[in-house]
Amino acid sequence: MKLLSLKEELAGNSYPGRGIVIGKSKDGKHAVTAYFIMGRSENSRNRVFVEDGEGIRTQAFDPSKLSDPSLIIYAPVRVLGNKTIVTNGDQTDTIYELMDKQQTFEQALRTREFEPDGPNYTPRISGIMHIENGTYNYAMSILKSNNGNPDACNRYTFAYQNPVAGEAHFIHTYMGDGNPLPSFEGEPKWVALEGEDIDTFTNMVWENLNEENKVSLFVRYIDIETGKYETRIVNKNQ
Repeated sequence: MKLLSLKEELAGNSYPGRGIVIGKSKDGKHAVTAYFIMGRSENSRNRVFVEDGEGIRTQAFDPSKLSDPSLIIYAPVRVLGNKTIVTNGDQTDTIYELMDKQQTFEQALRTREFEPDGPNYTPRISGIMHIENGTYNYAMSILKSNNGNPDACNRYTFAYQNPVAGEAHFIHTYMGDGNPLPSFEGEPKWVALEGEDIDTFTNMVWENLNEENKVSLFVRYIDIETGKYETRIVNKNQ
C-alpha cells in the first residue's frame, strides 16, 4: 500500500462526504483524530459542530431552515472512559451504549447498517481510539450496501495496533460526487499525518476541503501518556 498525502486526497475530491482520520502525531506523543462533514443540500449545509461534554454534536445553524433532522443531527464524538468514539451518525450512541455493557466495537455495529437514504445508501463510518497505560490502538469500520443493493449490508472492520508516528488512516463516505453518490471502496487510506501541531493540522485539513461543500471540522489531539486532550472546531457557518 502506498503512503498517500492527506492534503492531496482532500484537495483532489470535491465531495468525499463525511470523513474520519485517525493516527499518531509526528512526535509520537499524541493520538490524533479529525472528523469533517460536507453538504450539497441546504439542509445538510445548515449545520455547526458544538461541544457536548467531552464530545461534540451537530446542531442546526438556522433552526428555521431545518427540514429533516433524522440523518444530520447526532453526536459524532463521545468519550467512554479511555475510549474515544467518532462516527458519521447516531451509531455513536449505539457503540457507546453497547460497549458500556461490555460488548465490542464490532458487536455494537452488527446491530446497525448503512443509512436509509436511497439511492445513495450512505455508508456508516466509525472509529474508536483506545488509550491505556501509555499504549494506543484504534479501529475503523464501514457498513455499506452491497454495491447499491439495500437488501444486503457489507460490514468491514480494520484494527491498527501500535500505530506509527506521523501516519494515519482516512475513511470517508463517498468516492466523489455523483448521482447516486458512489460509496467508499476498499480499506481506509494510509496517509501521512501532516502538520507539526494541532493548529497546523487543523488548518491543513480545513483549507483543502472543497470550499463550496465543506460544513464543519473537528480535530482532537490526545496525550498518550496522560489522556489529556486539546480540541479544535471549525464551522463554515459563523
